[in-house]
Amino acid sequence: MEHSYLPSVHDAITYMHEHLHEPMDLAGLAAQAAYSPYHFSRLFKKSVGVPPLYYLSALRLQWAKELLLETALPIRDIGMEIGQQSVGTFTTSFASRVGMTPGVFRASAAATEESLSSLRKARHWAEPVFPSTETCVKGRIYSEAPFEGFVLIGLFPRPMPEGVPLYGTLCEASDEYCIRGVKPGVYFMMATSVAWKMKAADILIPHRTLRTRSKEPCHVDGALAEENRDVYLYPPRLDDPPILISLSLLMNNFLKRQAETAIGKK
Repeated sequence: MEHSYLPSVHDAITYMHEHLHEPMDLAGLAAQAAYSPYHFSRLFKKSVGVPPLYYLSALRLQWAKELLLETALPIRDIGMEIGQQSVGTFTTSFASRVGMTPGVFRASAAATEESLSSLRKARHWAEPVFPSTETCVKGRIYSEAPFEGFVLIGLFPRPMPEGVPLYGTLCEASDEYCIRGVKPGVYFMMATSVAWKMKAADILIPHRTLRTRSKEPCHVDGALAEENRDVYLYPPRLDDPPILISLSLLMNNFLKRQAETAIGKK
C-alpha cells in the first residue's frame, strides 16, 4: 500500500482545505510550508504529481460540484465563487475535468439513480472481448473495509481522477478485474467503490467512498500480453485528490458498452 505525502506537502494540502474560500497563491502556500515558491512547487509536484495551484483548482472544482447540488446559485455565481471570472472559462474547465457541463451535472441525480438501479439488476457484467495485440492490465481487488457494490477502475494520464479515463472498467467488489486493449504508455491507476446503498448525491460527490490512487506510474510497454497490478482500496484520507470525474458518467458509459455488446450478439 502506498504511503501518505511528505509532512510539508500534507500540511500544505490541509491549509488548502481549511482556507478554500480565501484567495491563495503560490507564495502564500510556500510560506505555510516554510519553503521558497520554487522549491515548494518542485517538492509538491514531485510528491503529488501535479503543481500545487493545479491541485488547489481541483479542490475548488470539487467545491463547485457541491454548490451545484446543494444550492440554487446561478452557474455564473458559482464560477465566480471558486475564482473563475468568466462563465465560459468555468464551464470549459468543469466539463474537461468532470466530464460534463455544470448544468448537466446539476441535473444528473435522476440519471445516476437509474444507472445504479440498472447495474444492480444486471449484477453480472463482462466487458466485450475483441481480438487485440494490446496489453490487458489486470489484478485482484482488495479492500480494507467490506462493502456490497462495485468498483470503478481507470487509467488516467496524471495522478488525479479527473477527465474521462483513457481506459477503464467496472467490476464487482473483491473480484478480479481486467482492462483490455491498453496501448503502450504511462498511466496512473485510480479506483473507487460504489455501494448499492449509496444515494445519488453521495455518488456525484464521493467524499466517503473507498479508493486508491497511484502515485507511481504504471508503465505499459506492449511487450507483455498482461500487466499485473492489484488494487488496494482504503478509506479516504485528507491528502487524497478529489474525485472530479463524474462517477455517474462512468457508470452510464459502462452500461452503454454493455448494451452495444448485447446488440452485437444478436
